[in-house]
Amino acid sequence: MNPGYRAAVSGARPARLAVPAYRGCMGIRDIELTTIDGEPTTLAEFGDRAVLVVNVASRCGLTPQYEKLEDLQRRYESRGFTVLGFPCNQFAGQEPGSADDIKEFCSTTFGVTFPLMDKVKVNGAHAHPLFQALKETPDAHGKAGRVKWNFEKFLVAADGQVTRFRPTTQPDDPAVIEAIDAALAQRAESSESAEHSA
Repeated sequence: MNPGYRAAVSGARPARLAVPAYRGCMGIRDIELTTIDGEPTTLAEFGDRAVLVVNVASRCGLTPQYEKLEDLQRRYESRGFTVLGFPCNQFAGQEPGSADDIKEFCSTTFGVTFPLMDKVKVNGAHAHPLFQALKETPDAHGKAGRVKWNFEKFLVAADGQVTRFRPTTQPDDPAVIEAIDAALAQRAESSESAEHSA
C-alpha cells in the first residue's frame, strides 16, 4: 500500500509546509526556471495557480503516471491548477533523451498538454534550487529530504504551502485529490476576499 493511500484511509493528512524564503530573500515562486524550450520562467508566472511539481522520466516503471497527470491537468486547469513536469535523469538513467525526444514522447504517447521544464537534477550538490527548497517539506510520515525516485510530487498552493507525495502515490490517489481541492478552494476564497476589499 502506498504512503498517500495509507494516509488517506487512516484519516491522516499529508504534511503541509510553508517553504521559507530561498536564500533569505527569494520566495519559492521567484526561483528561476527554464522551460523545455529554453525560455526563462518562474512559478510566479503561473499567477496564483496551484502547481503540482513532478520530476518525470520516460523509461520508468512509473511512467504511466503521465496519463493520470494529464487527467488532472484537464480536470482542474480551468479552476486554476497546472502540472509542471521536470524531466530528470538521476534515477537509473531513465530520462536520457534530448528536449525534443522528451516532448515528442510525452505528446505522442500520453497526449501531454501541461508545461514541461528543462531537464534538472533533484538530489545532490547540483540539485535545482526549486527542488532544494521543496525537499524541506516532509511527506505524510514526517520525512523530508531526498527525492526517492521519479514521479515524486509537490503541490504548491497559491499561499506557498507545499504538500508532498512520494513516487508510488498515484496522481488520482484520494490524498492528492483532496489536497488539490483544498488548494483550489483556498485560491477561490482568496480571490473573493480580494474582490470584496477592492
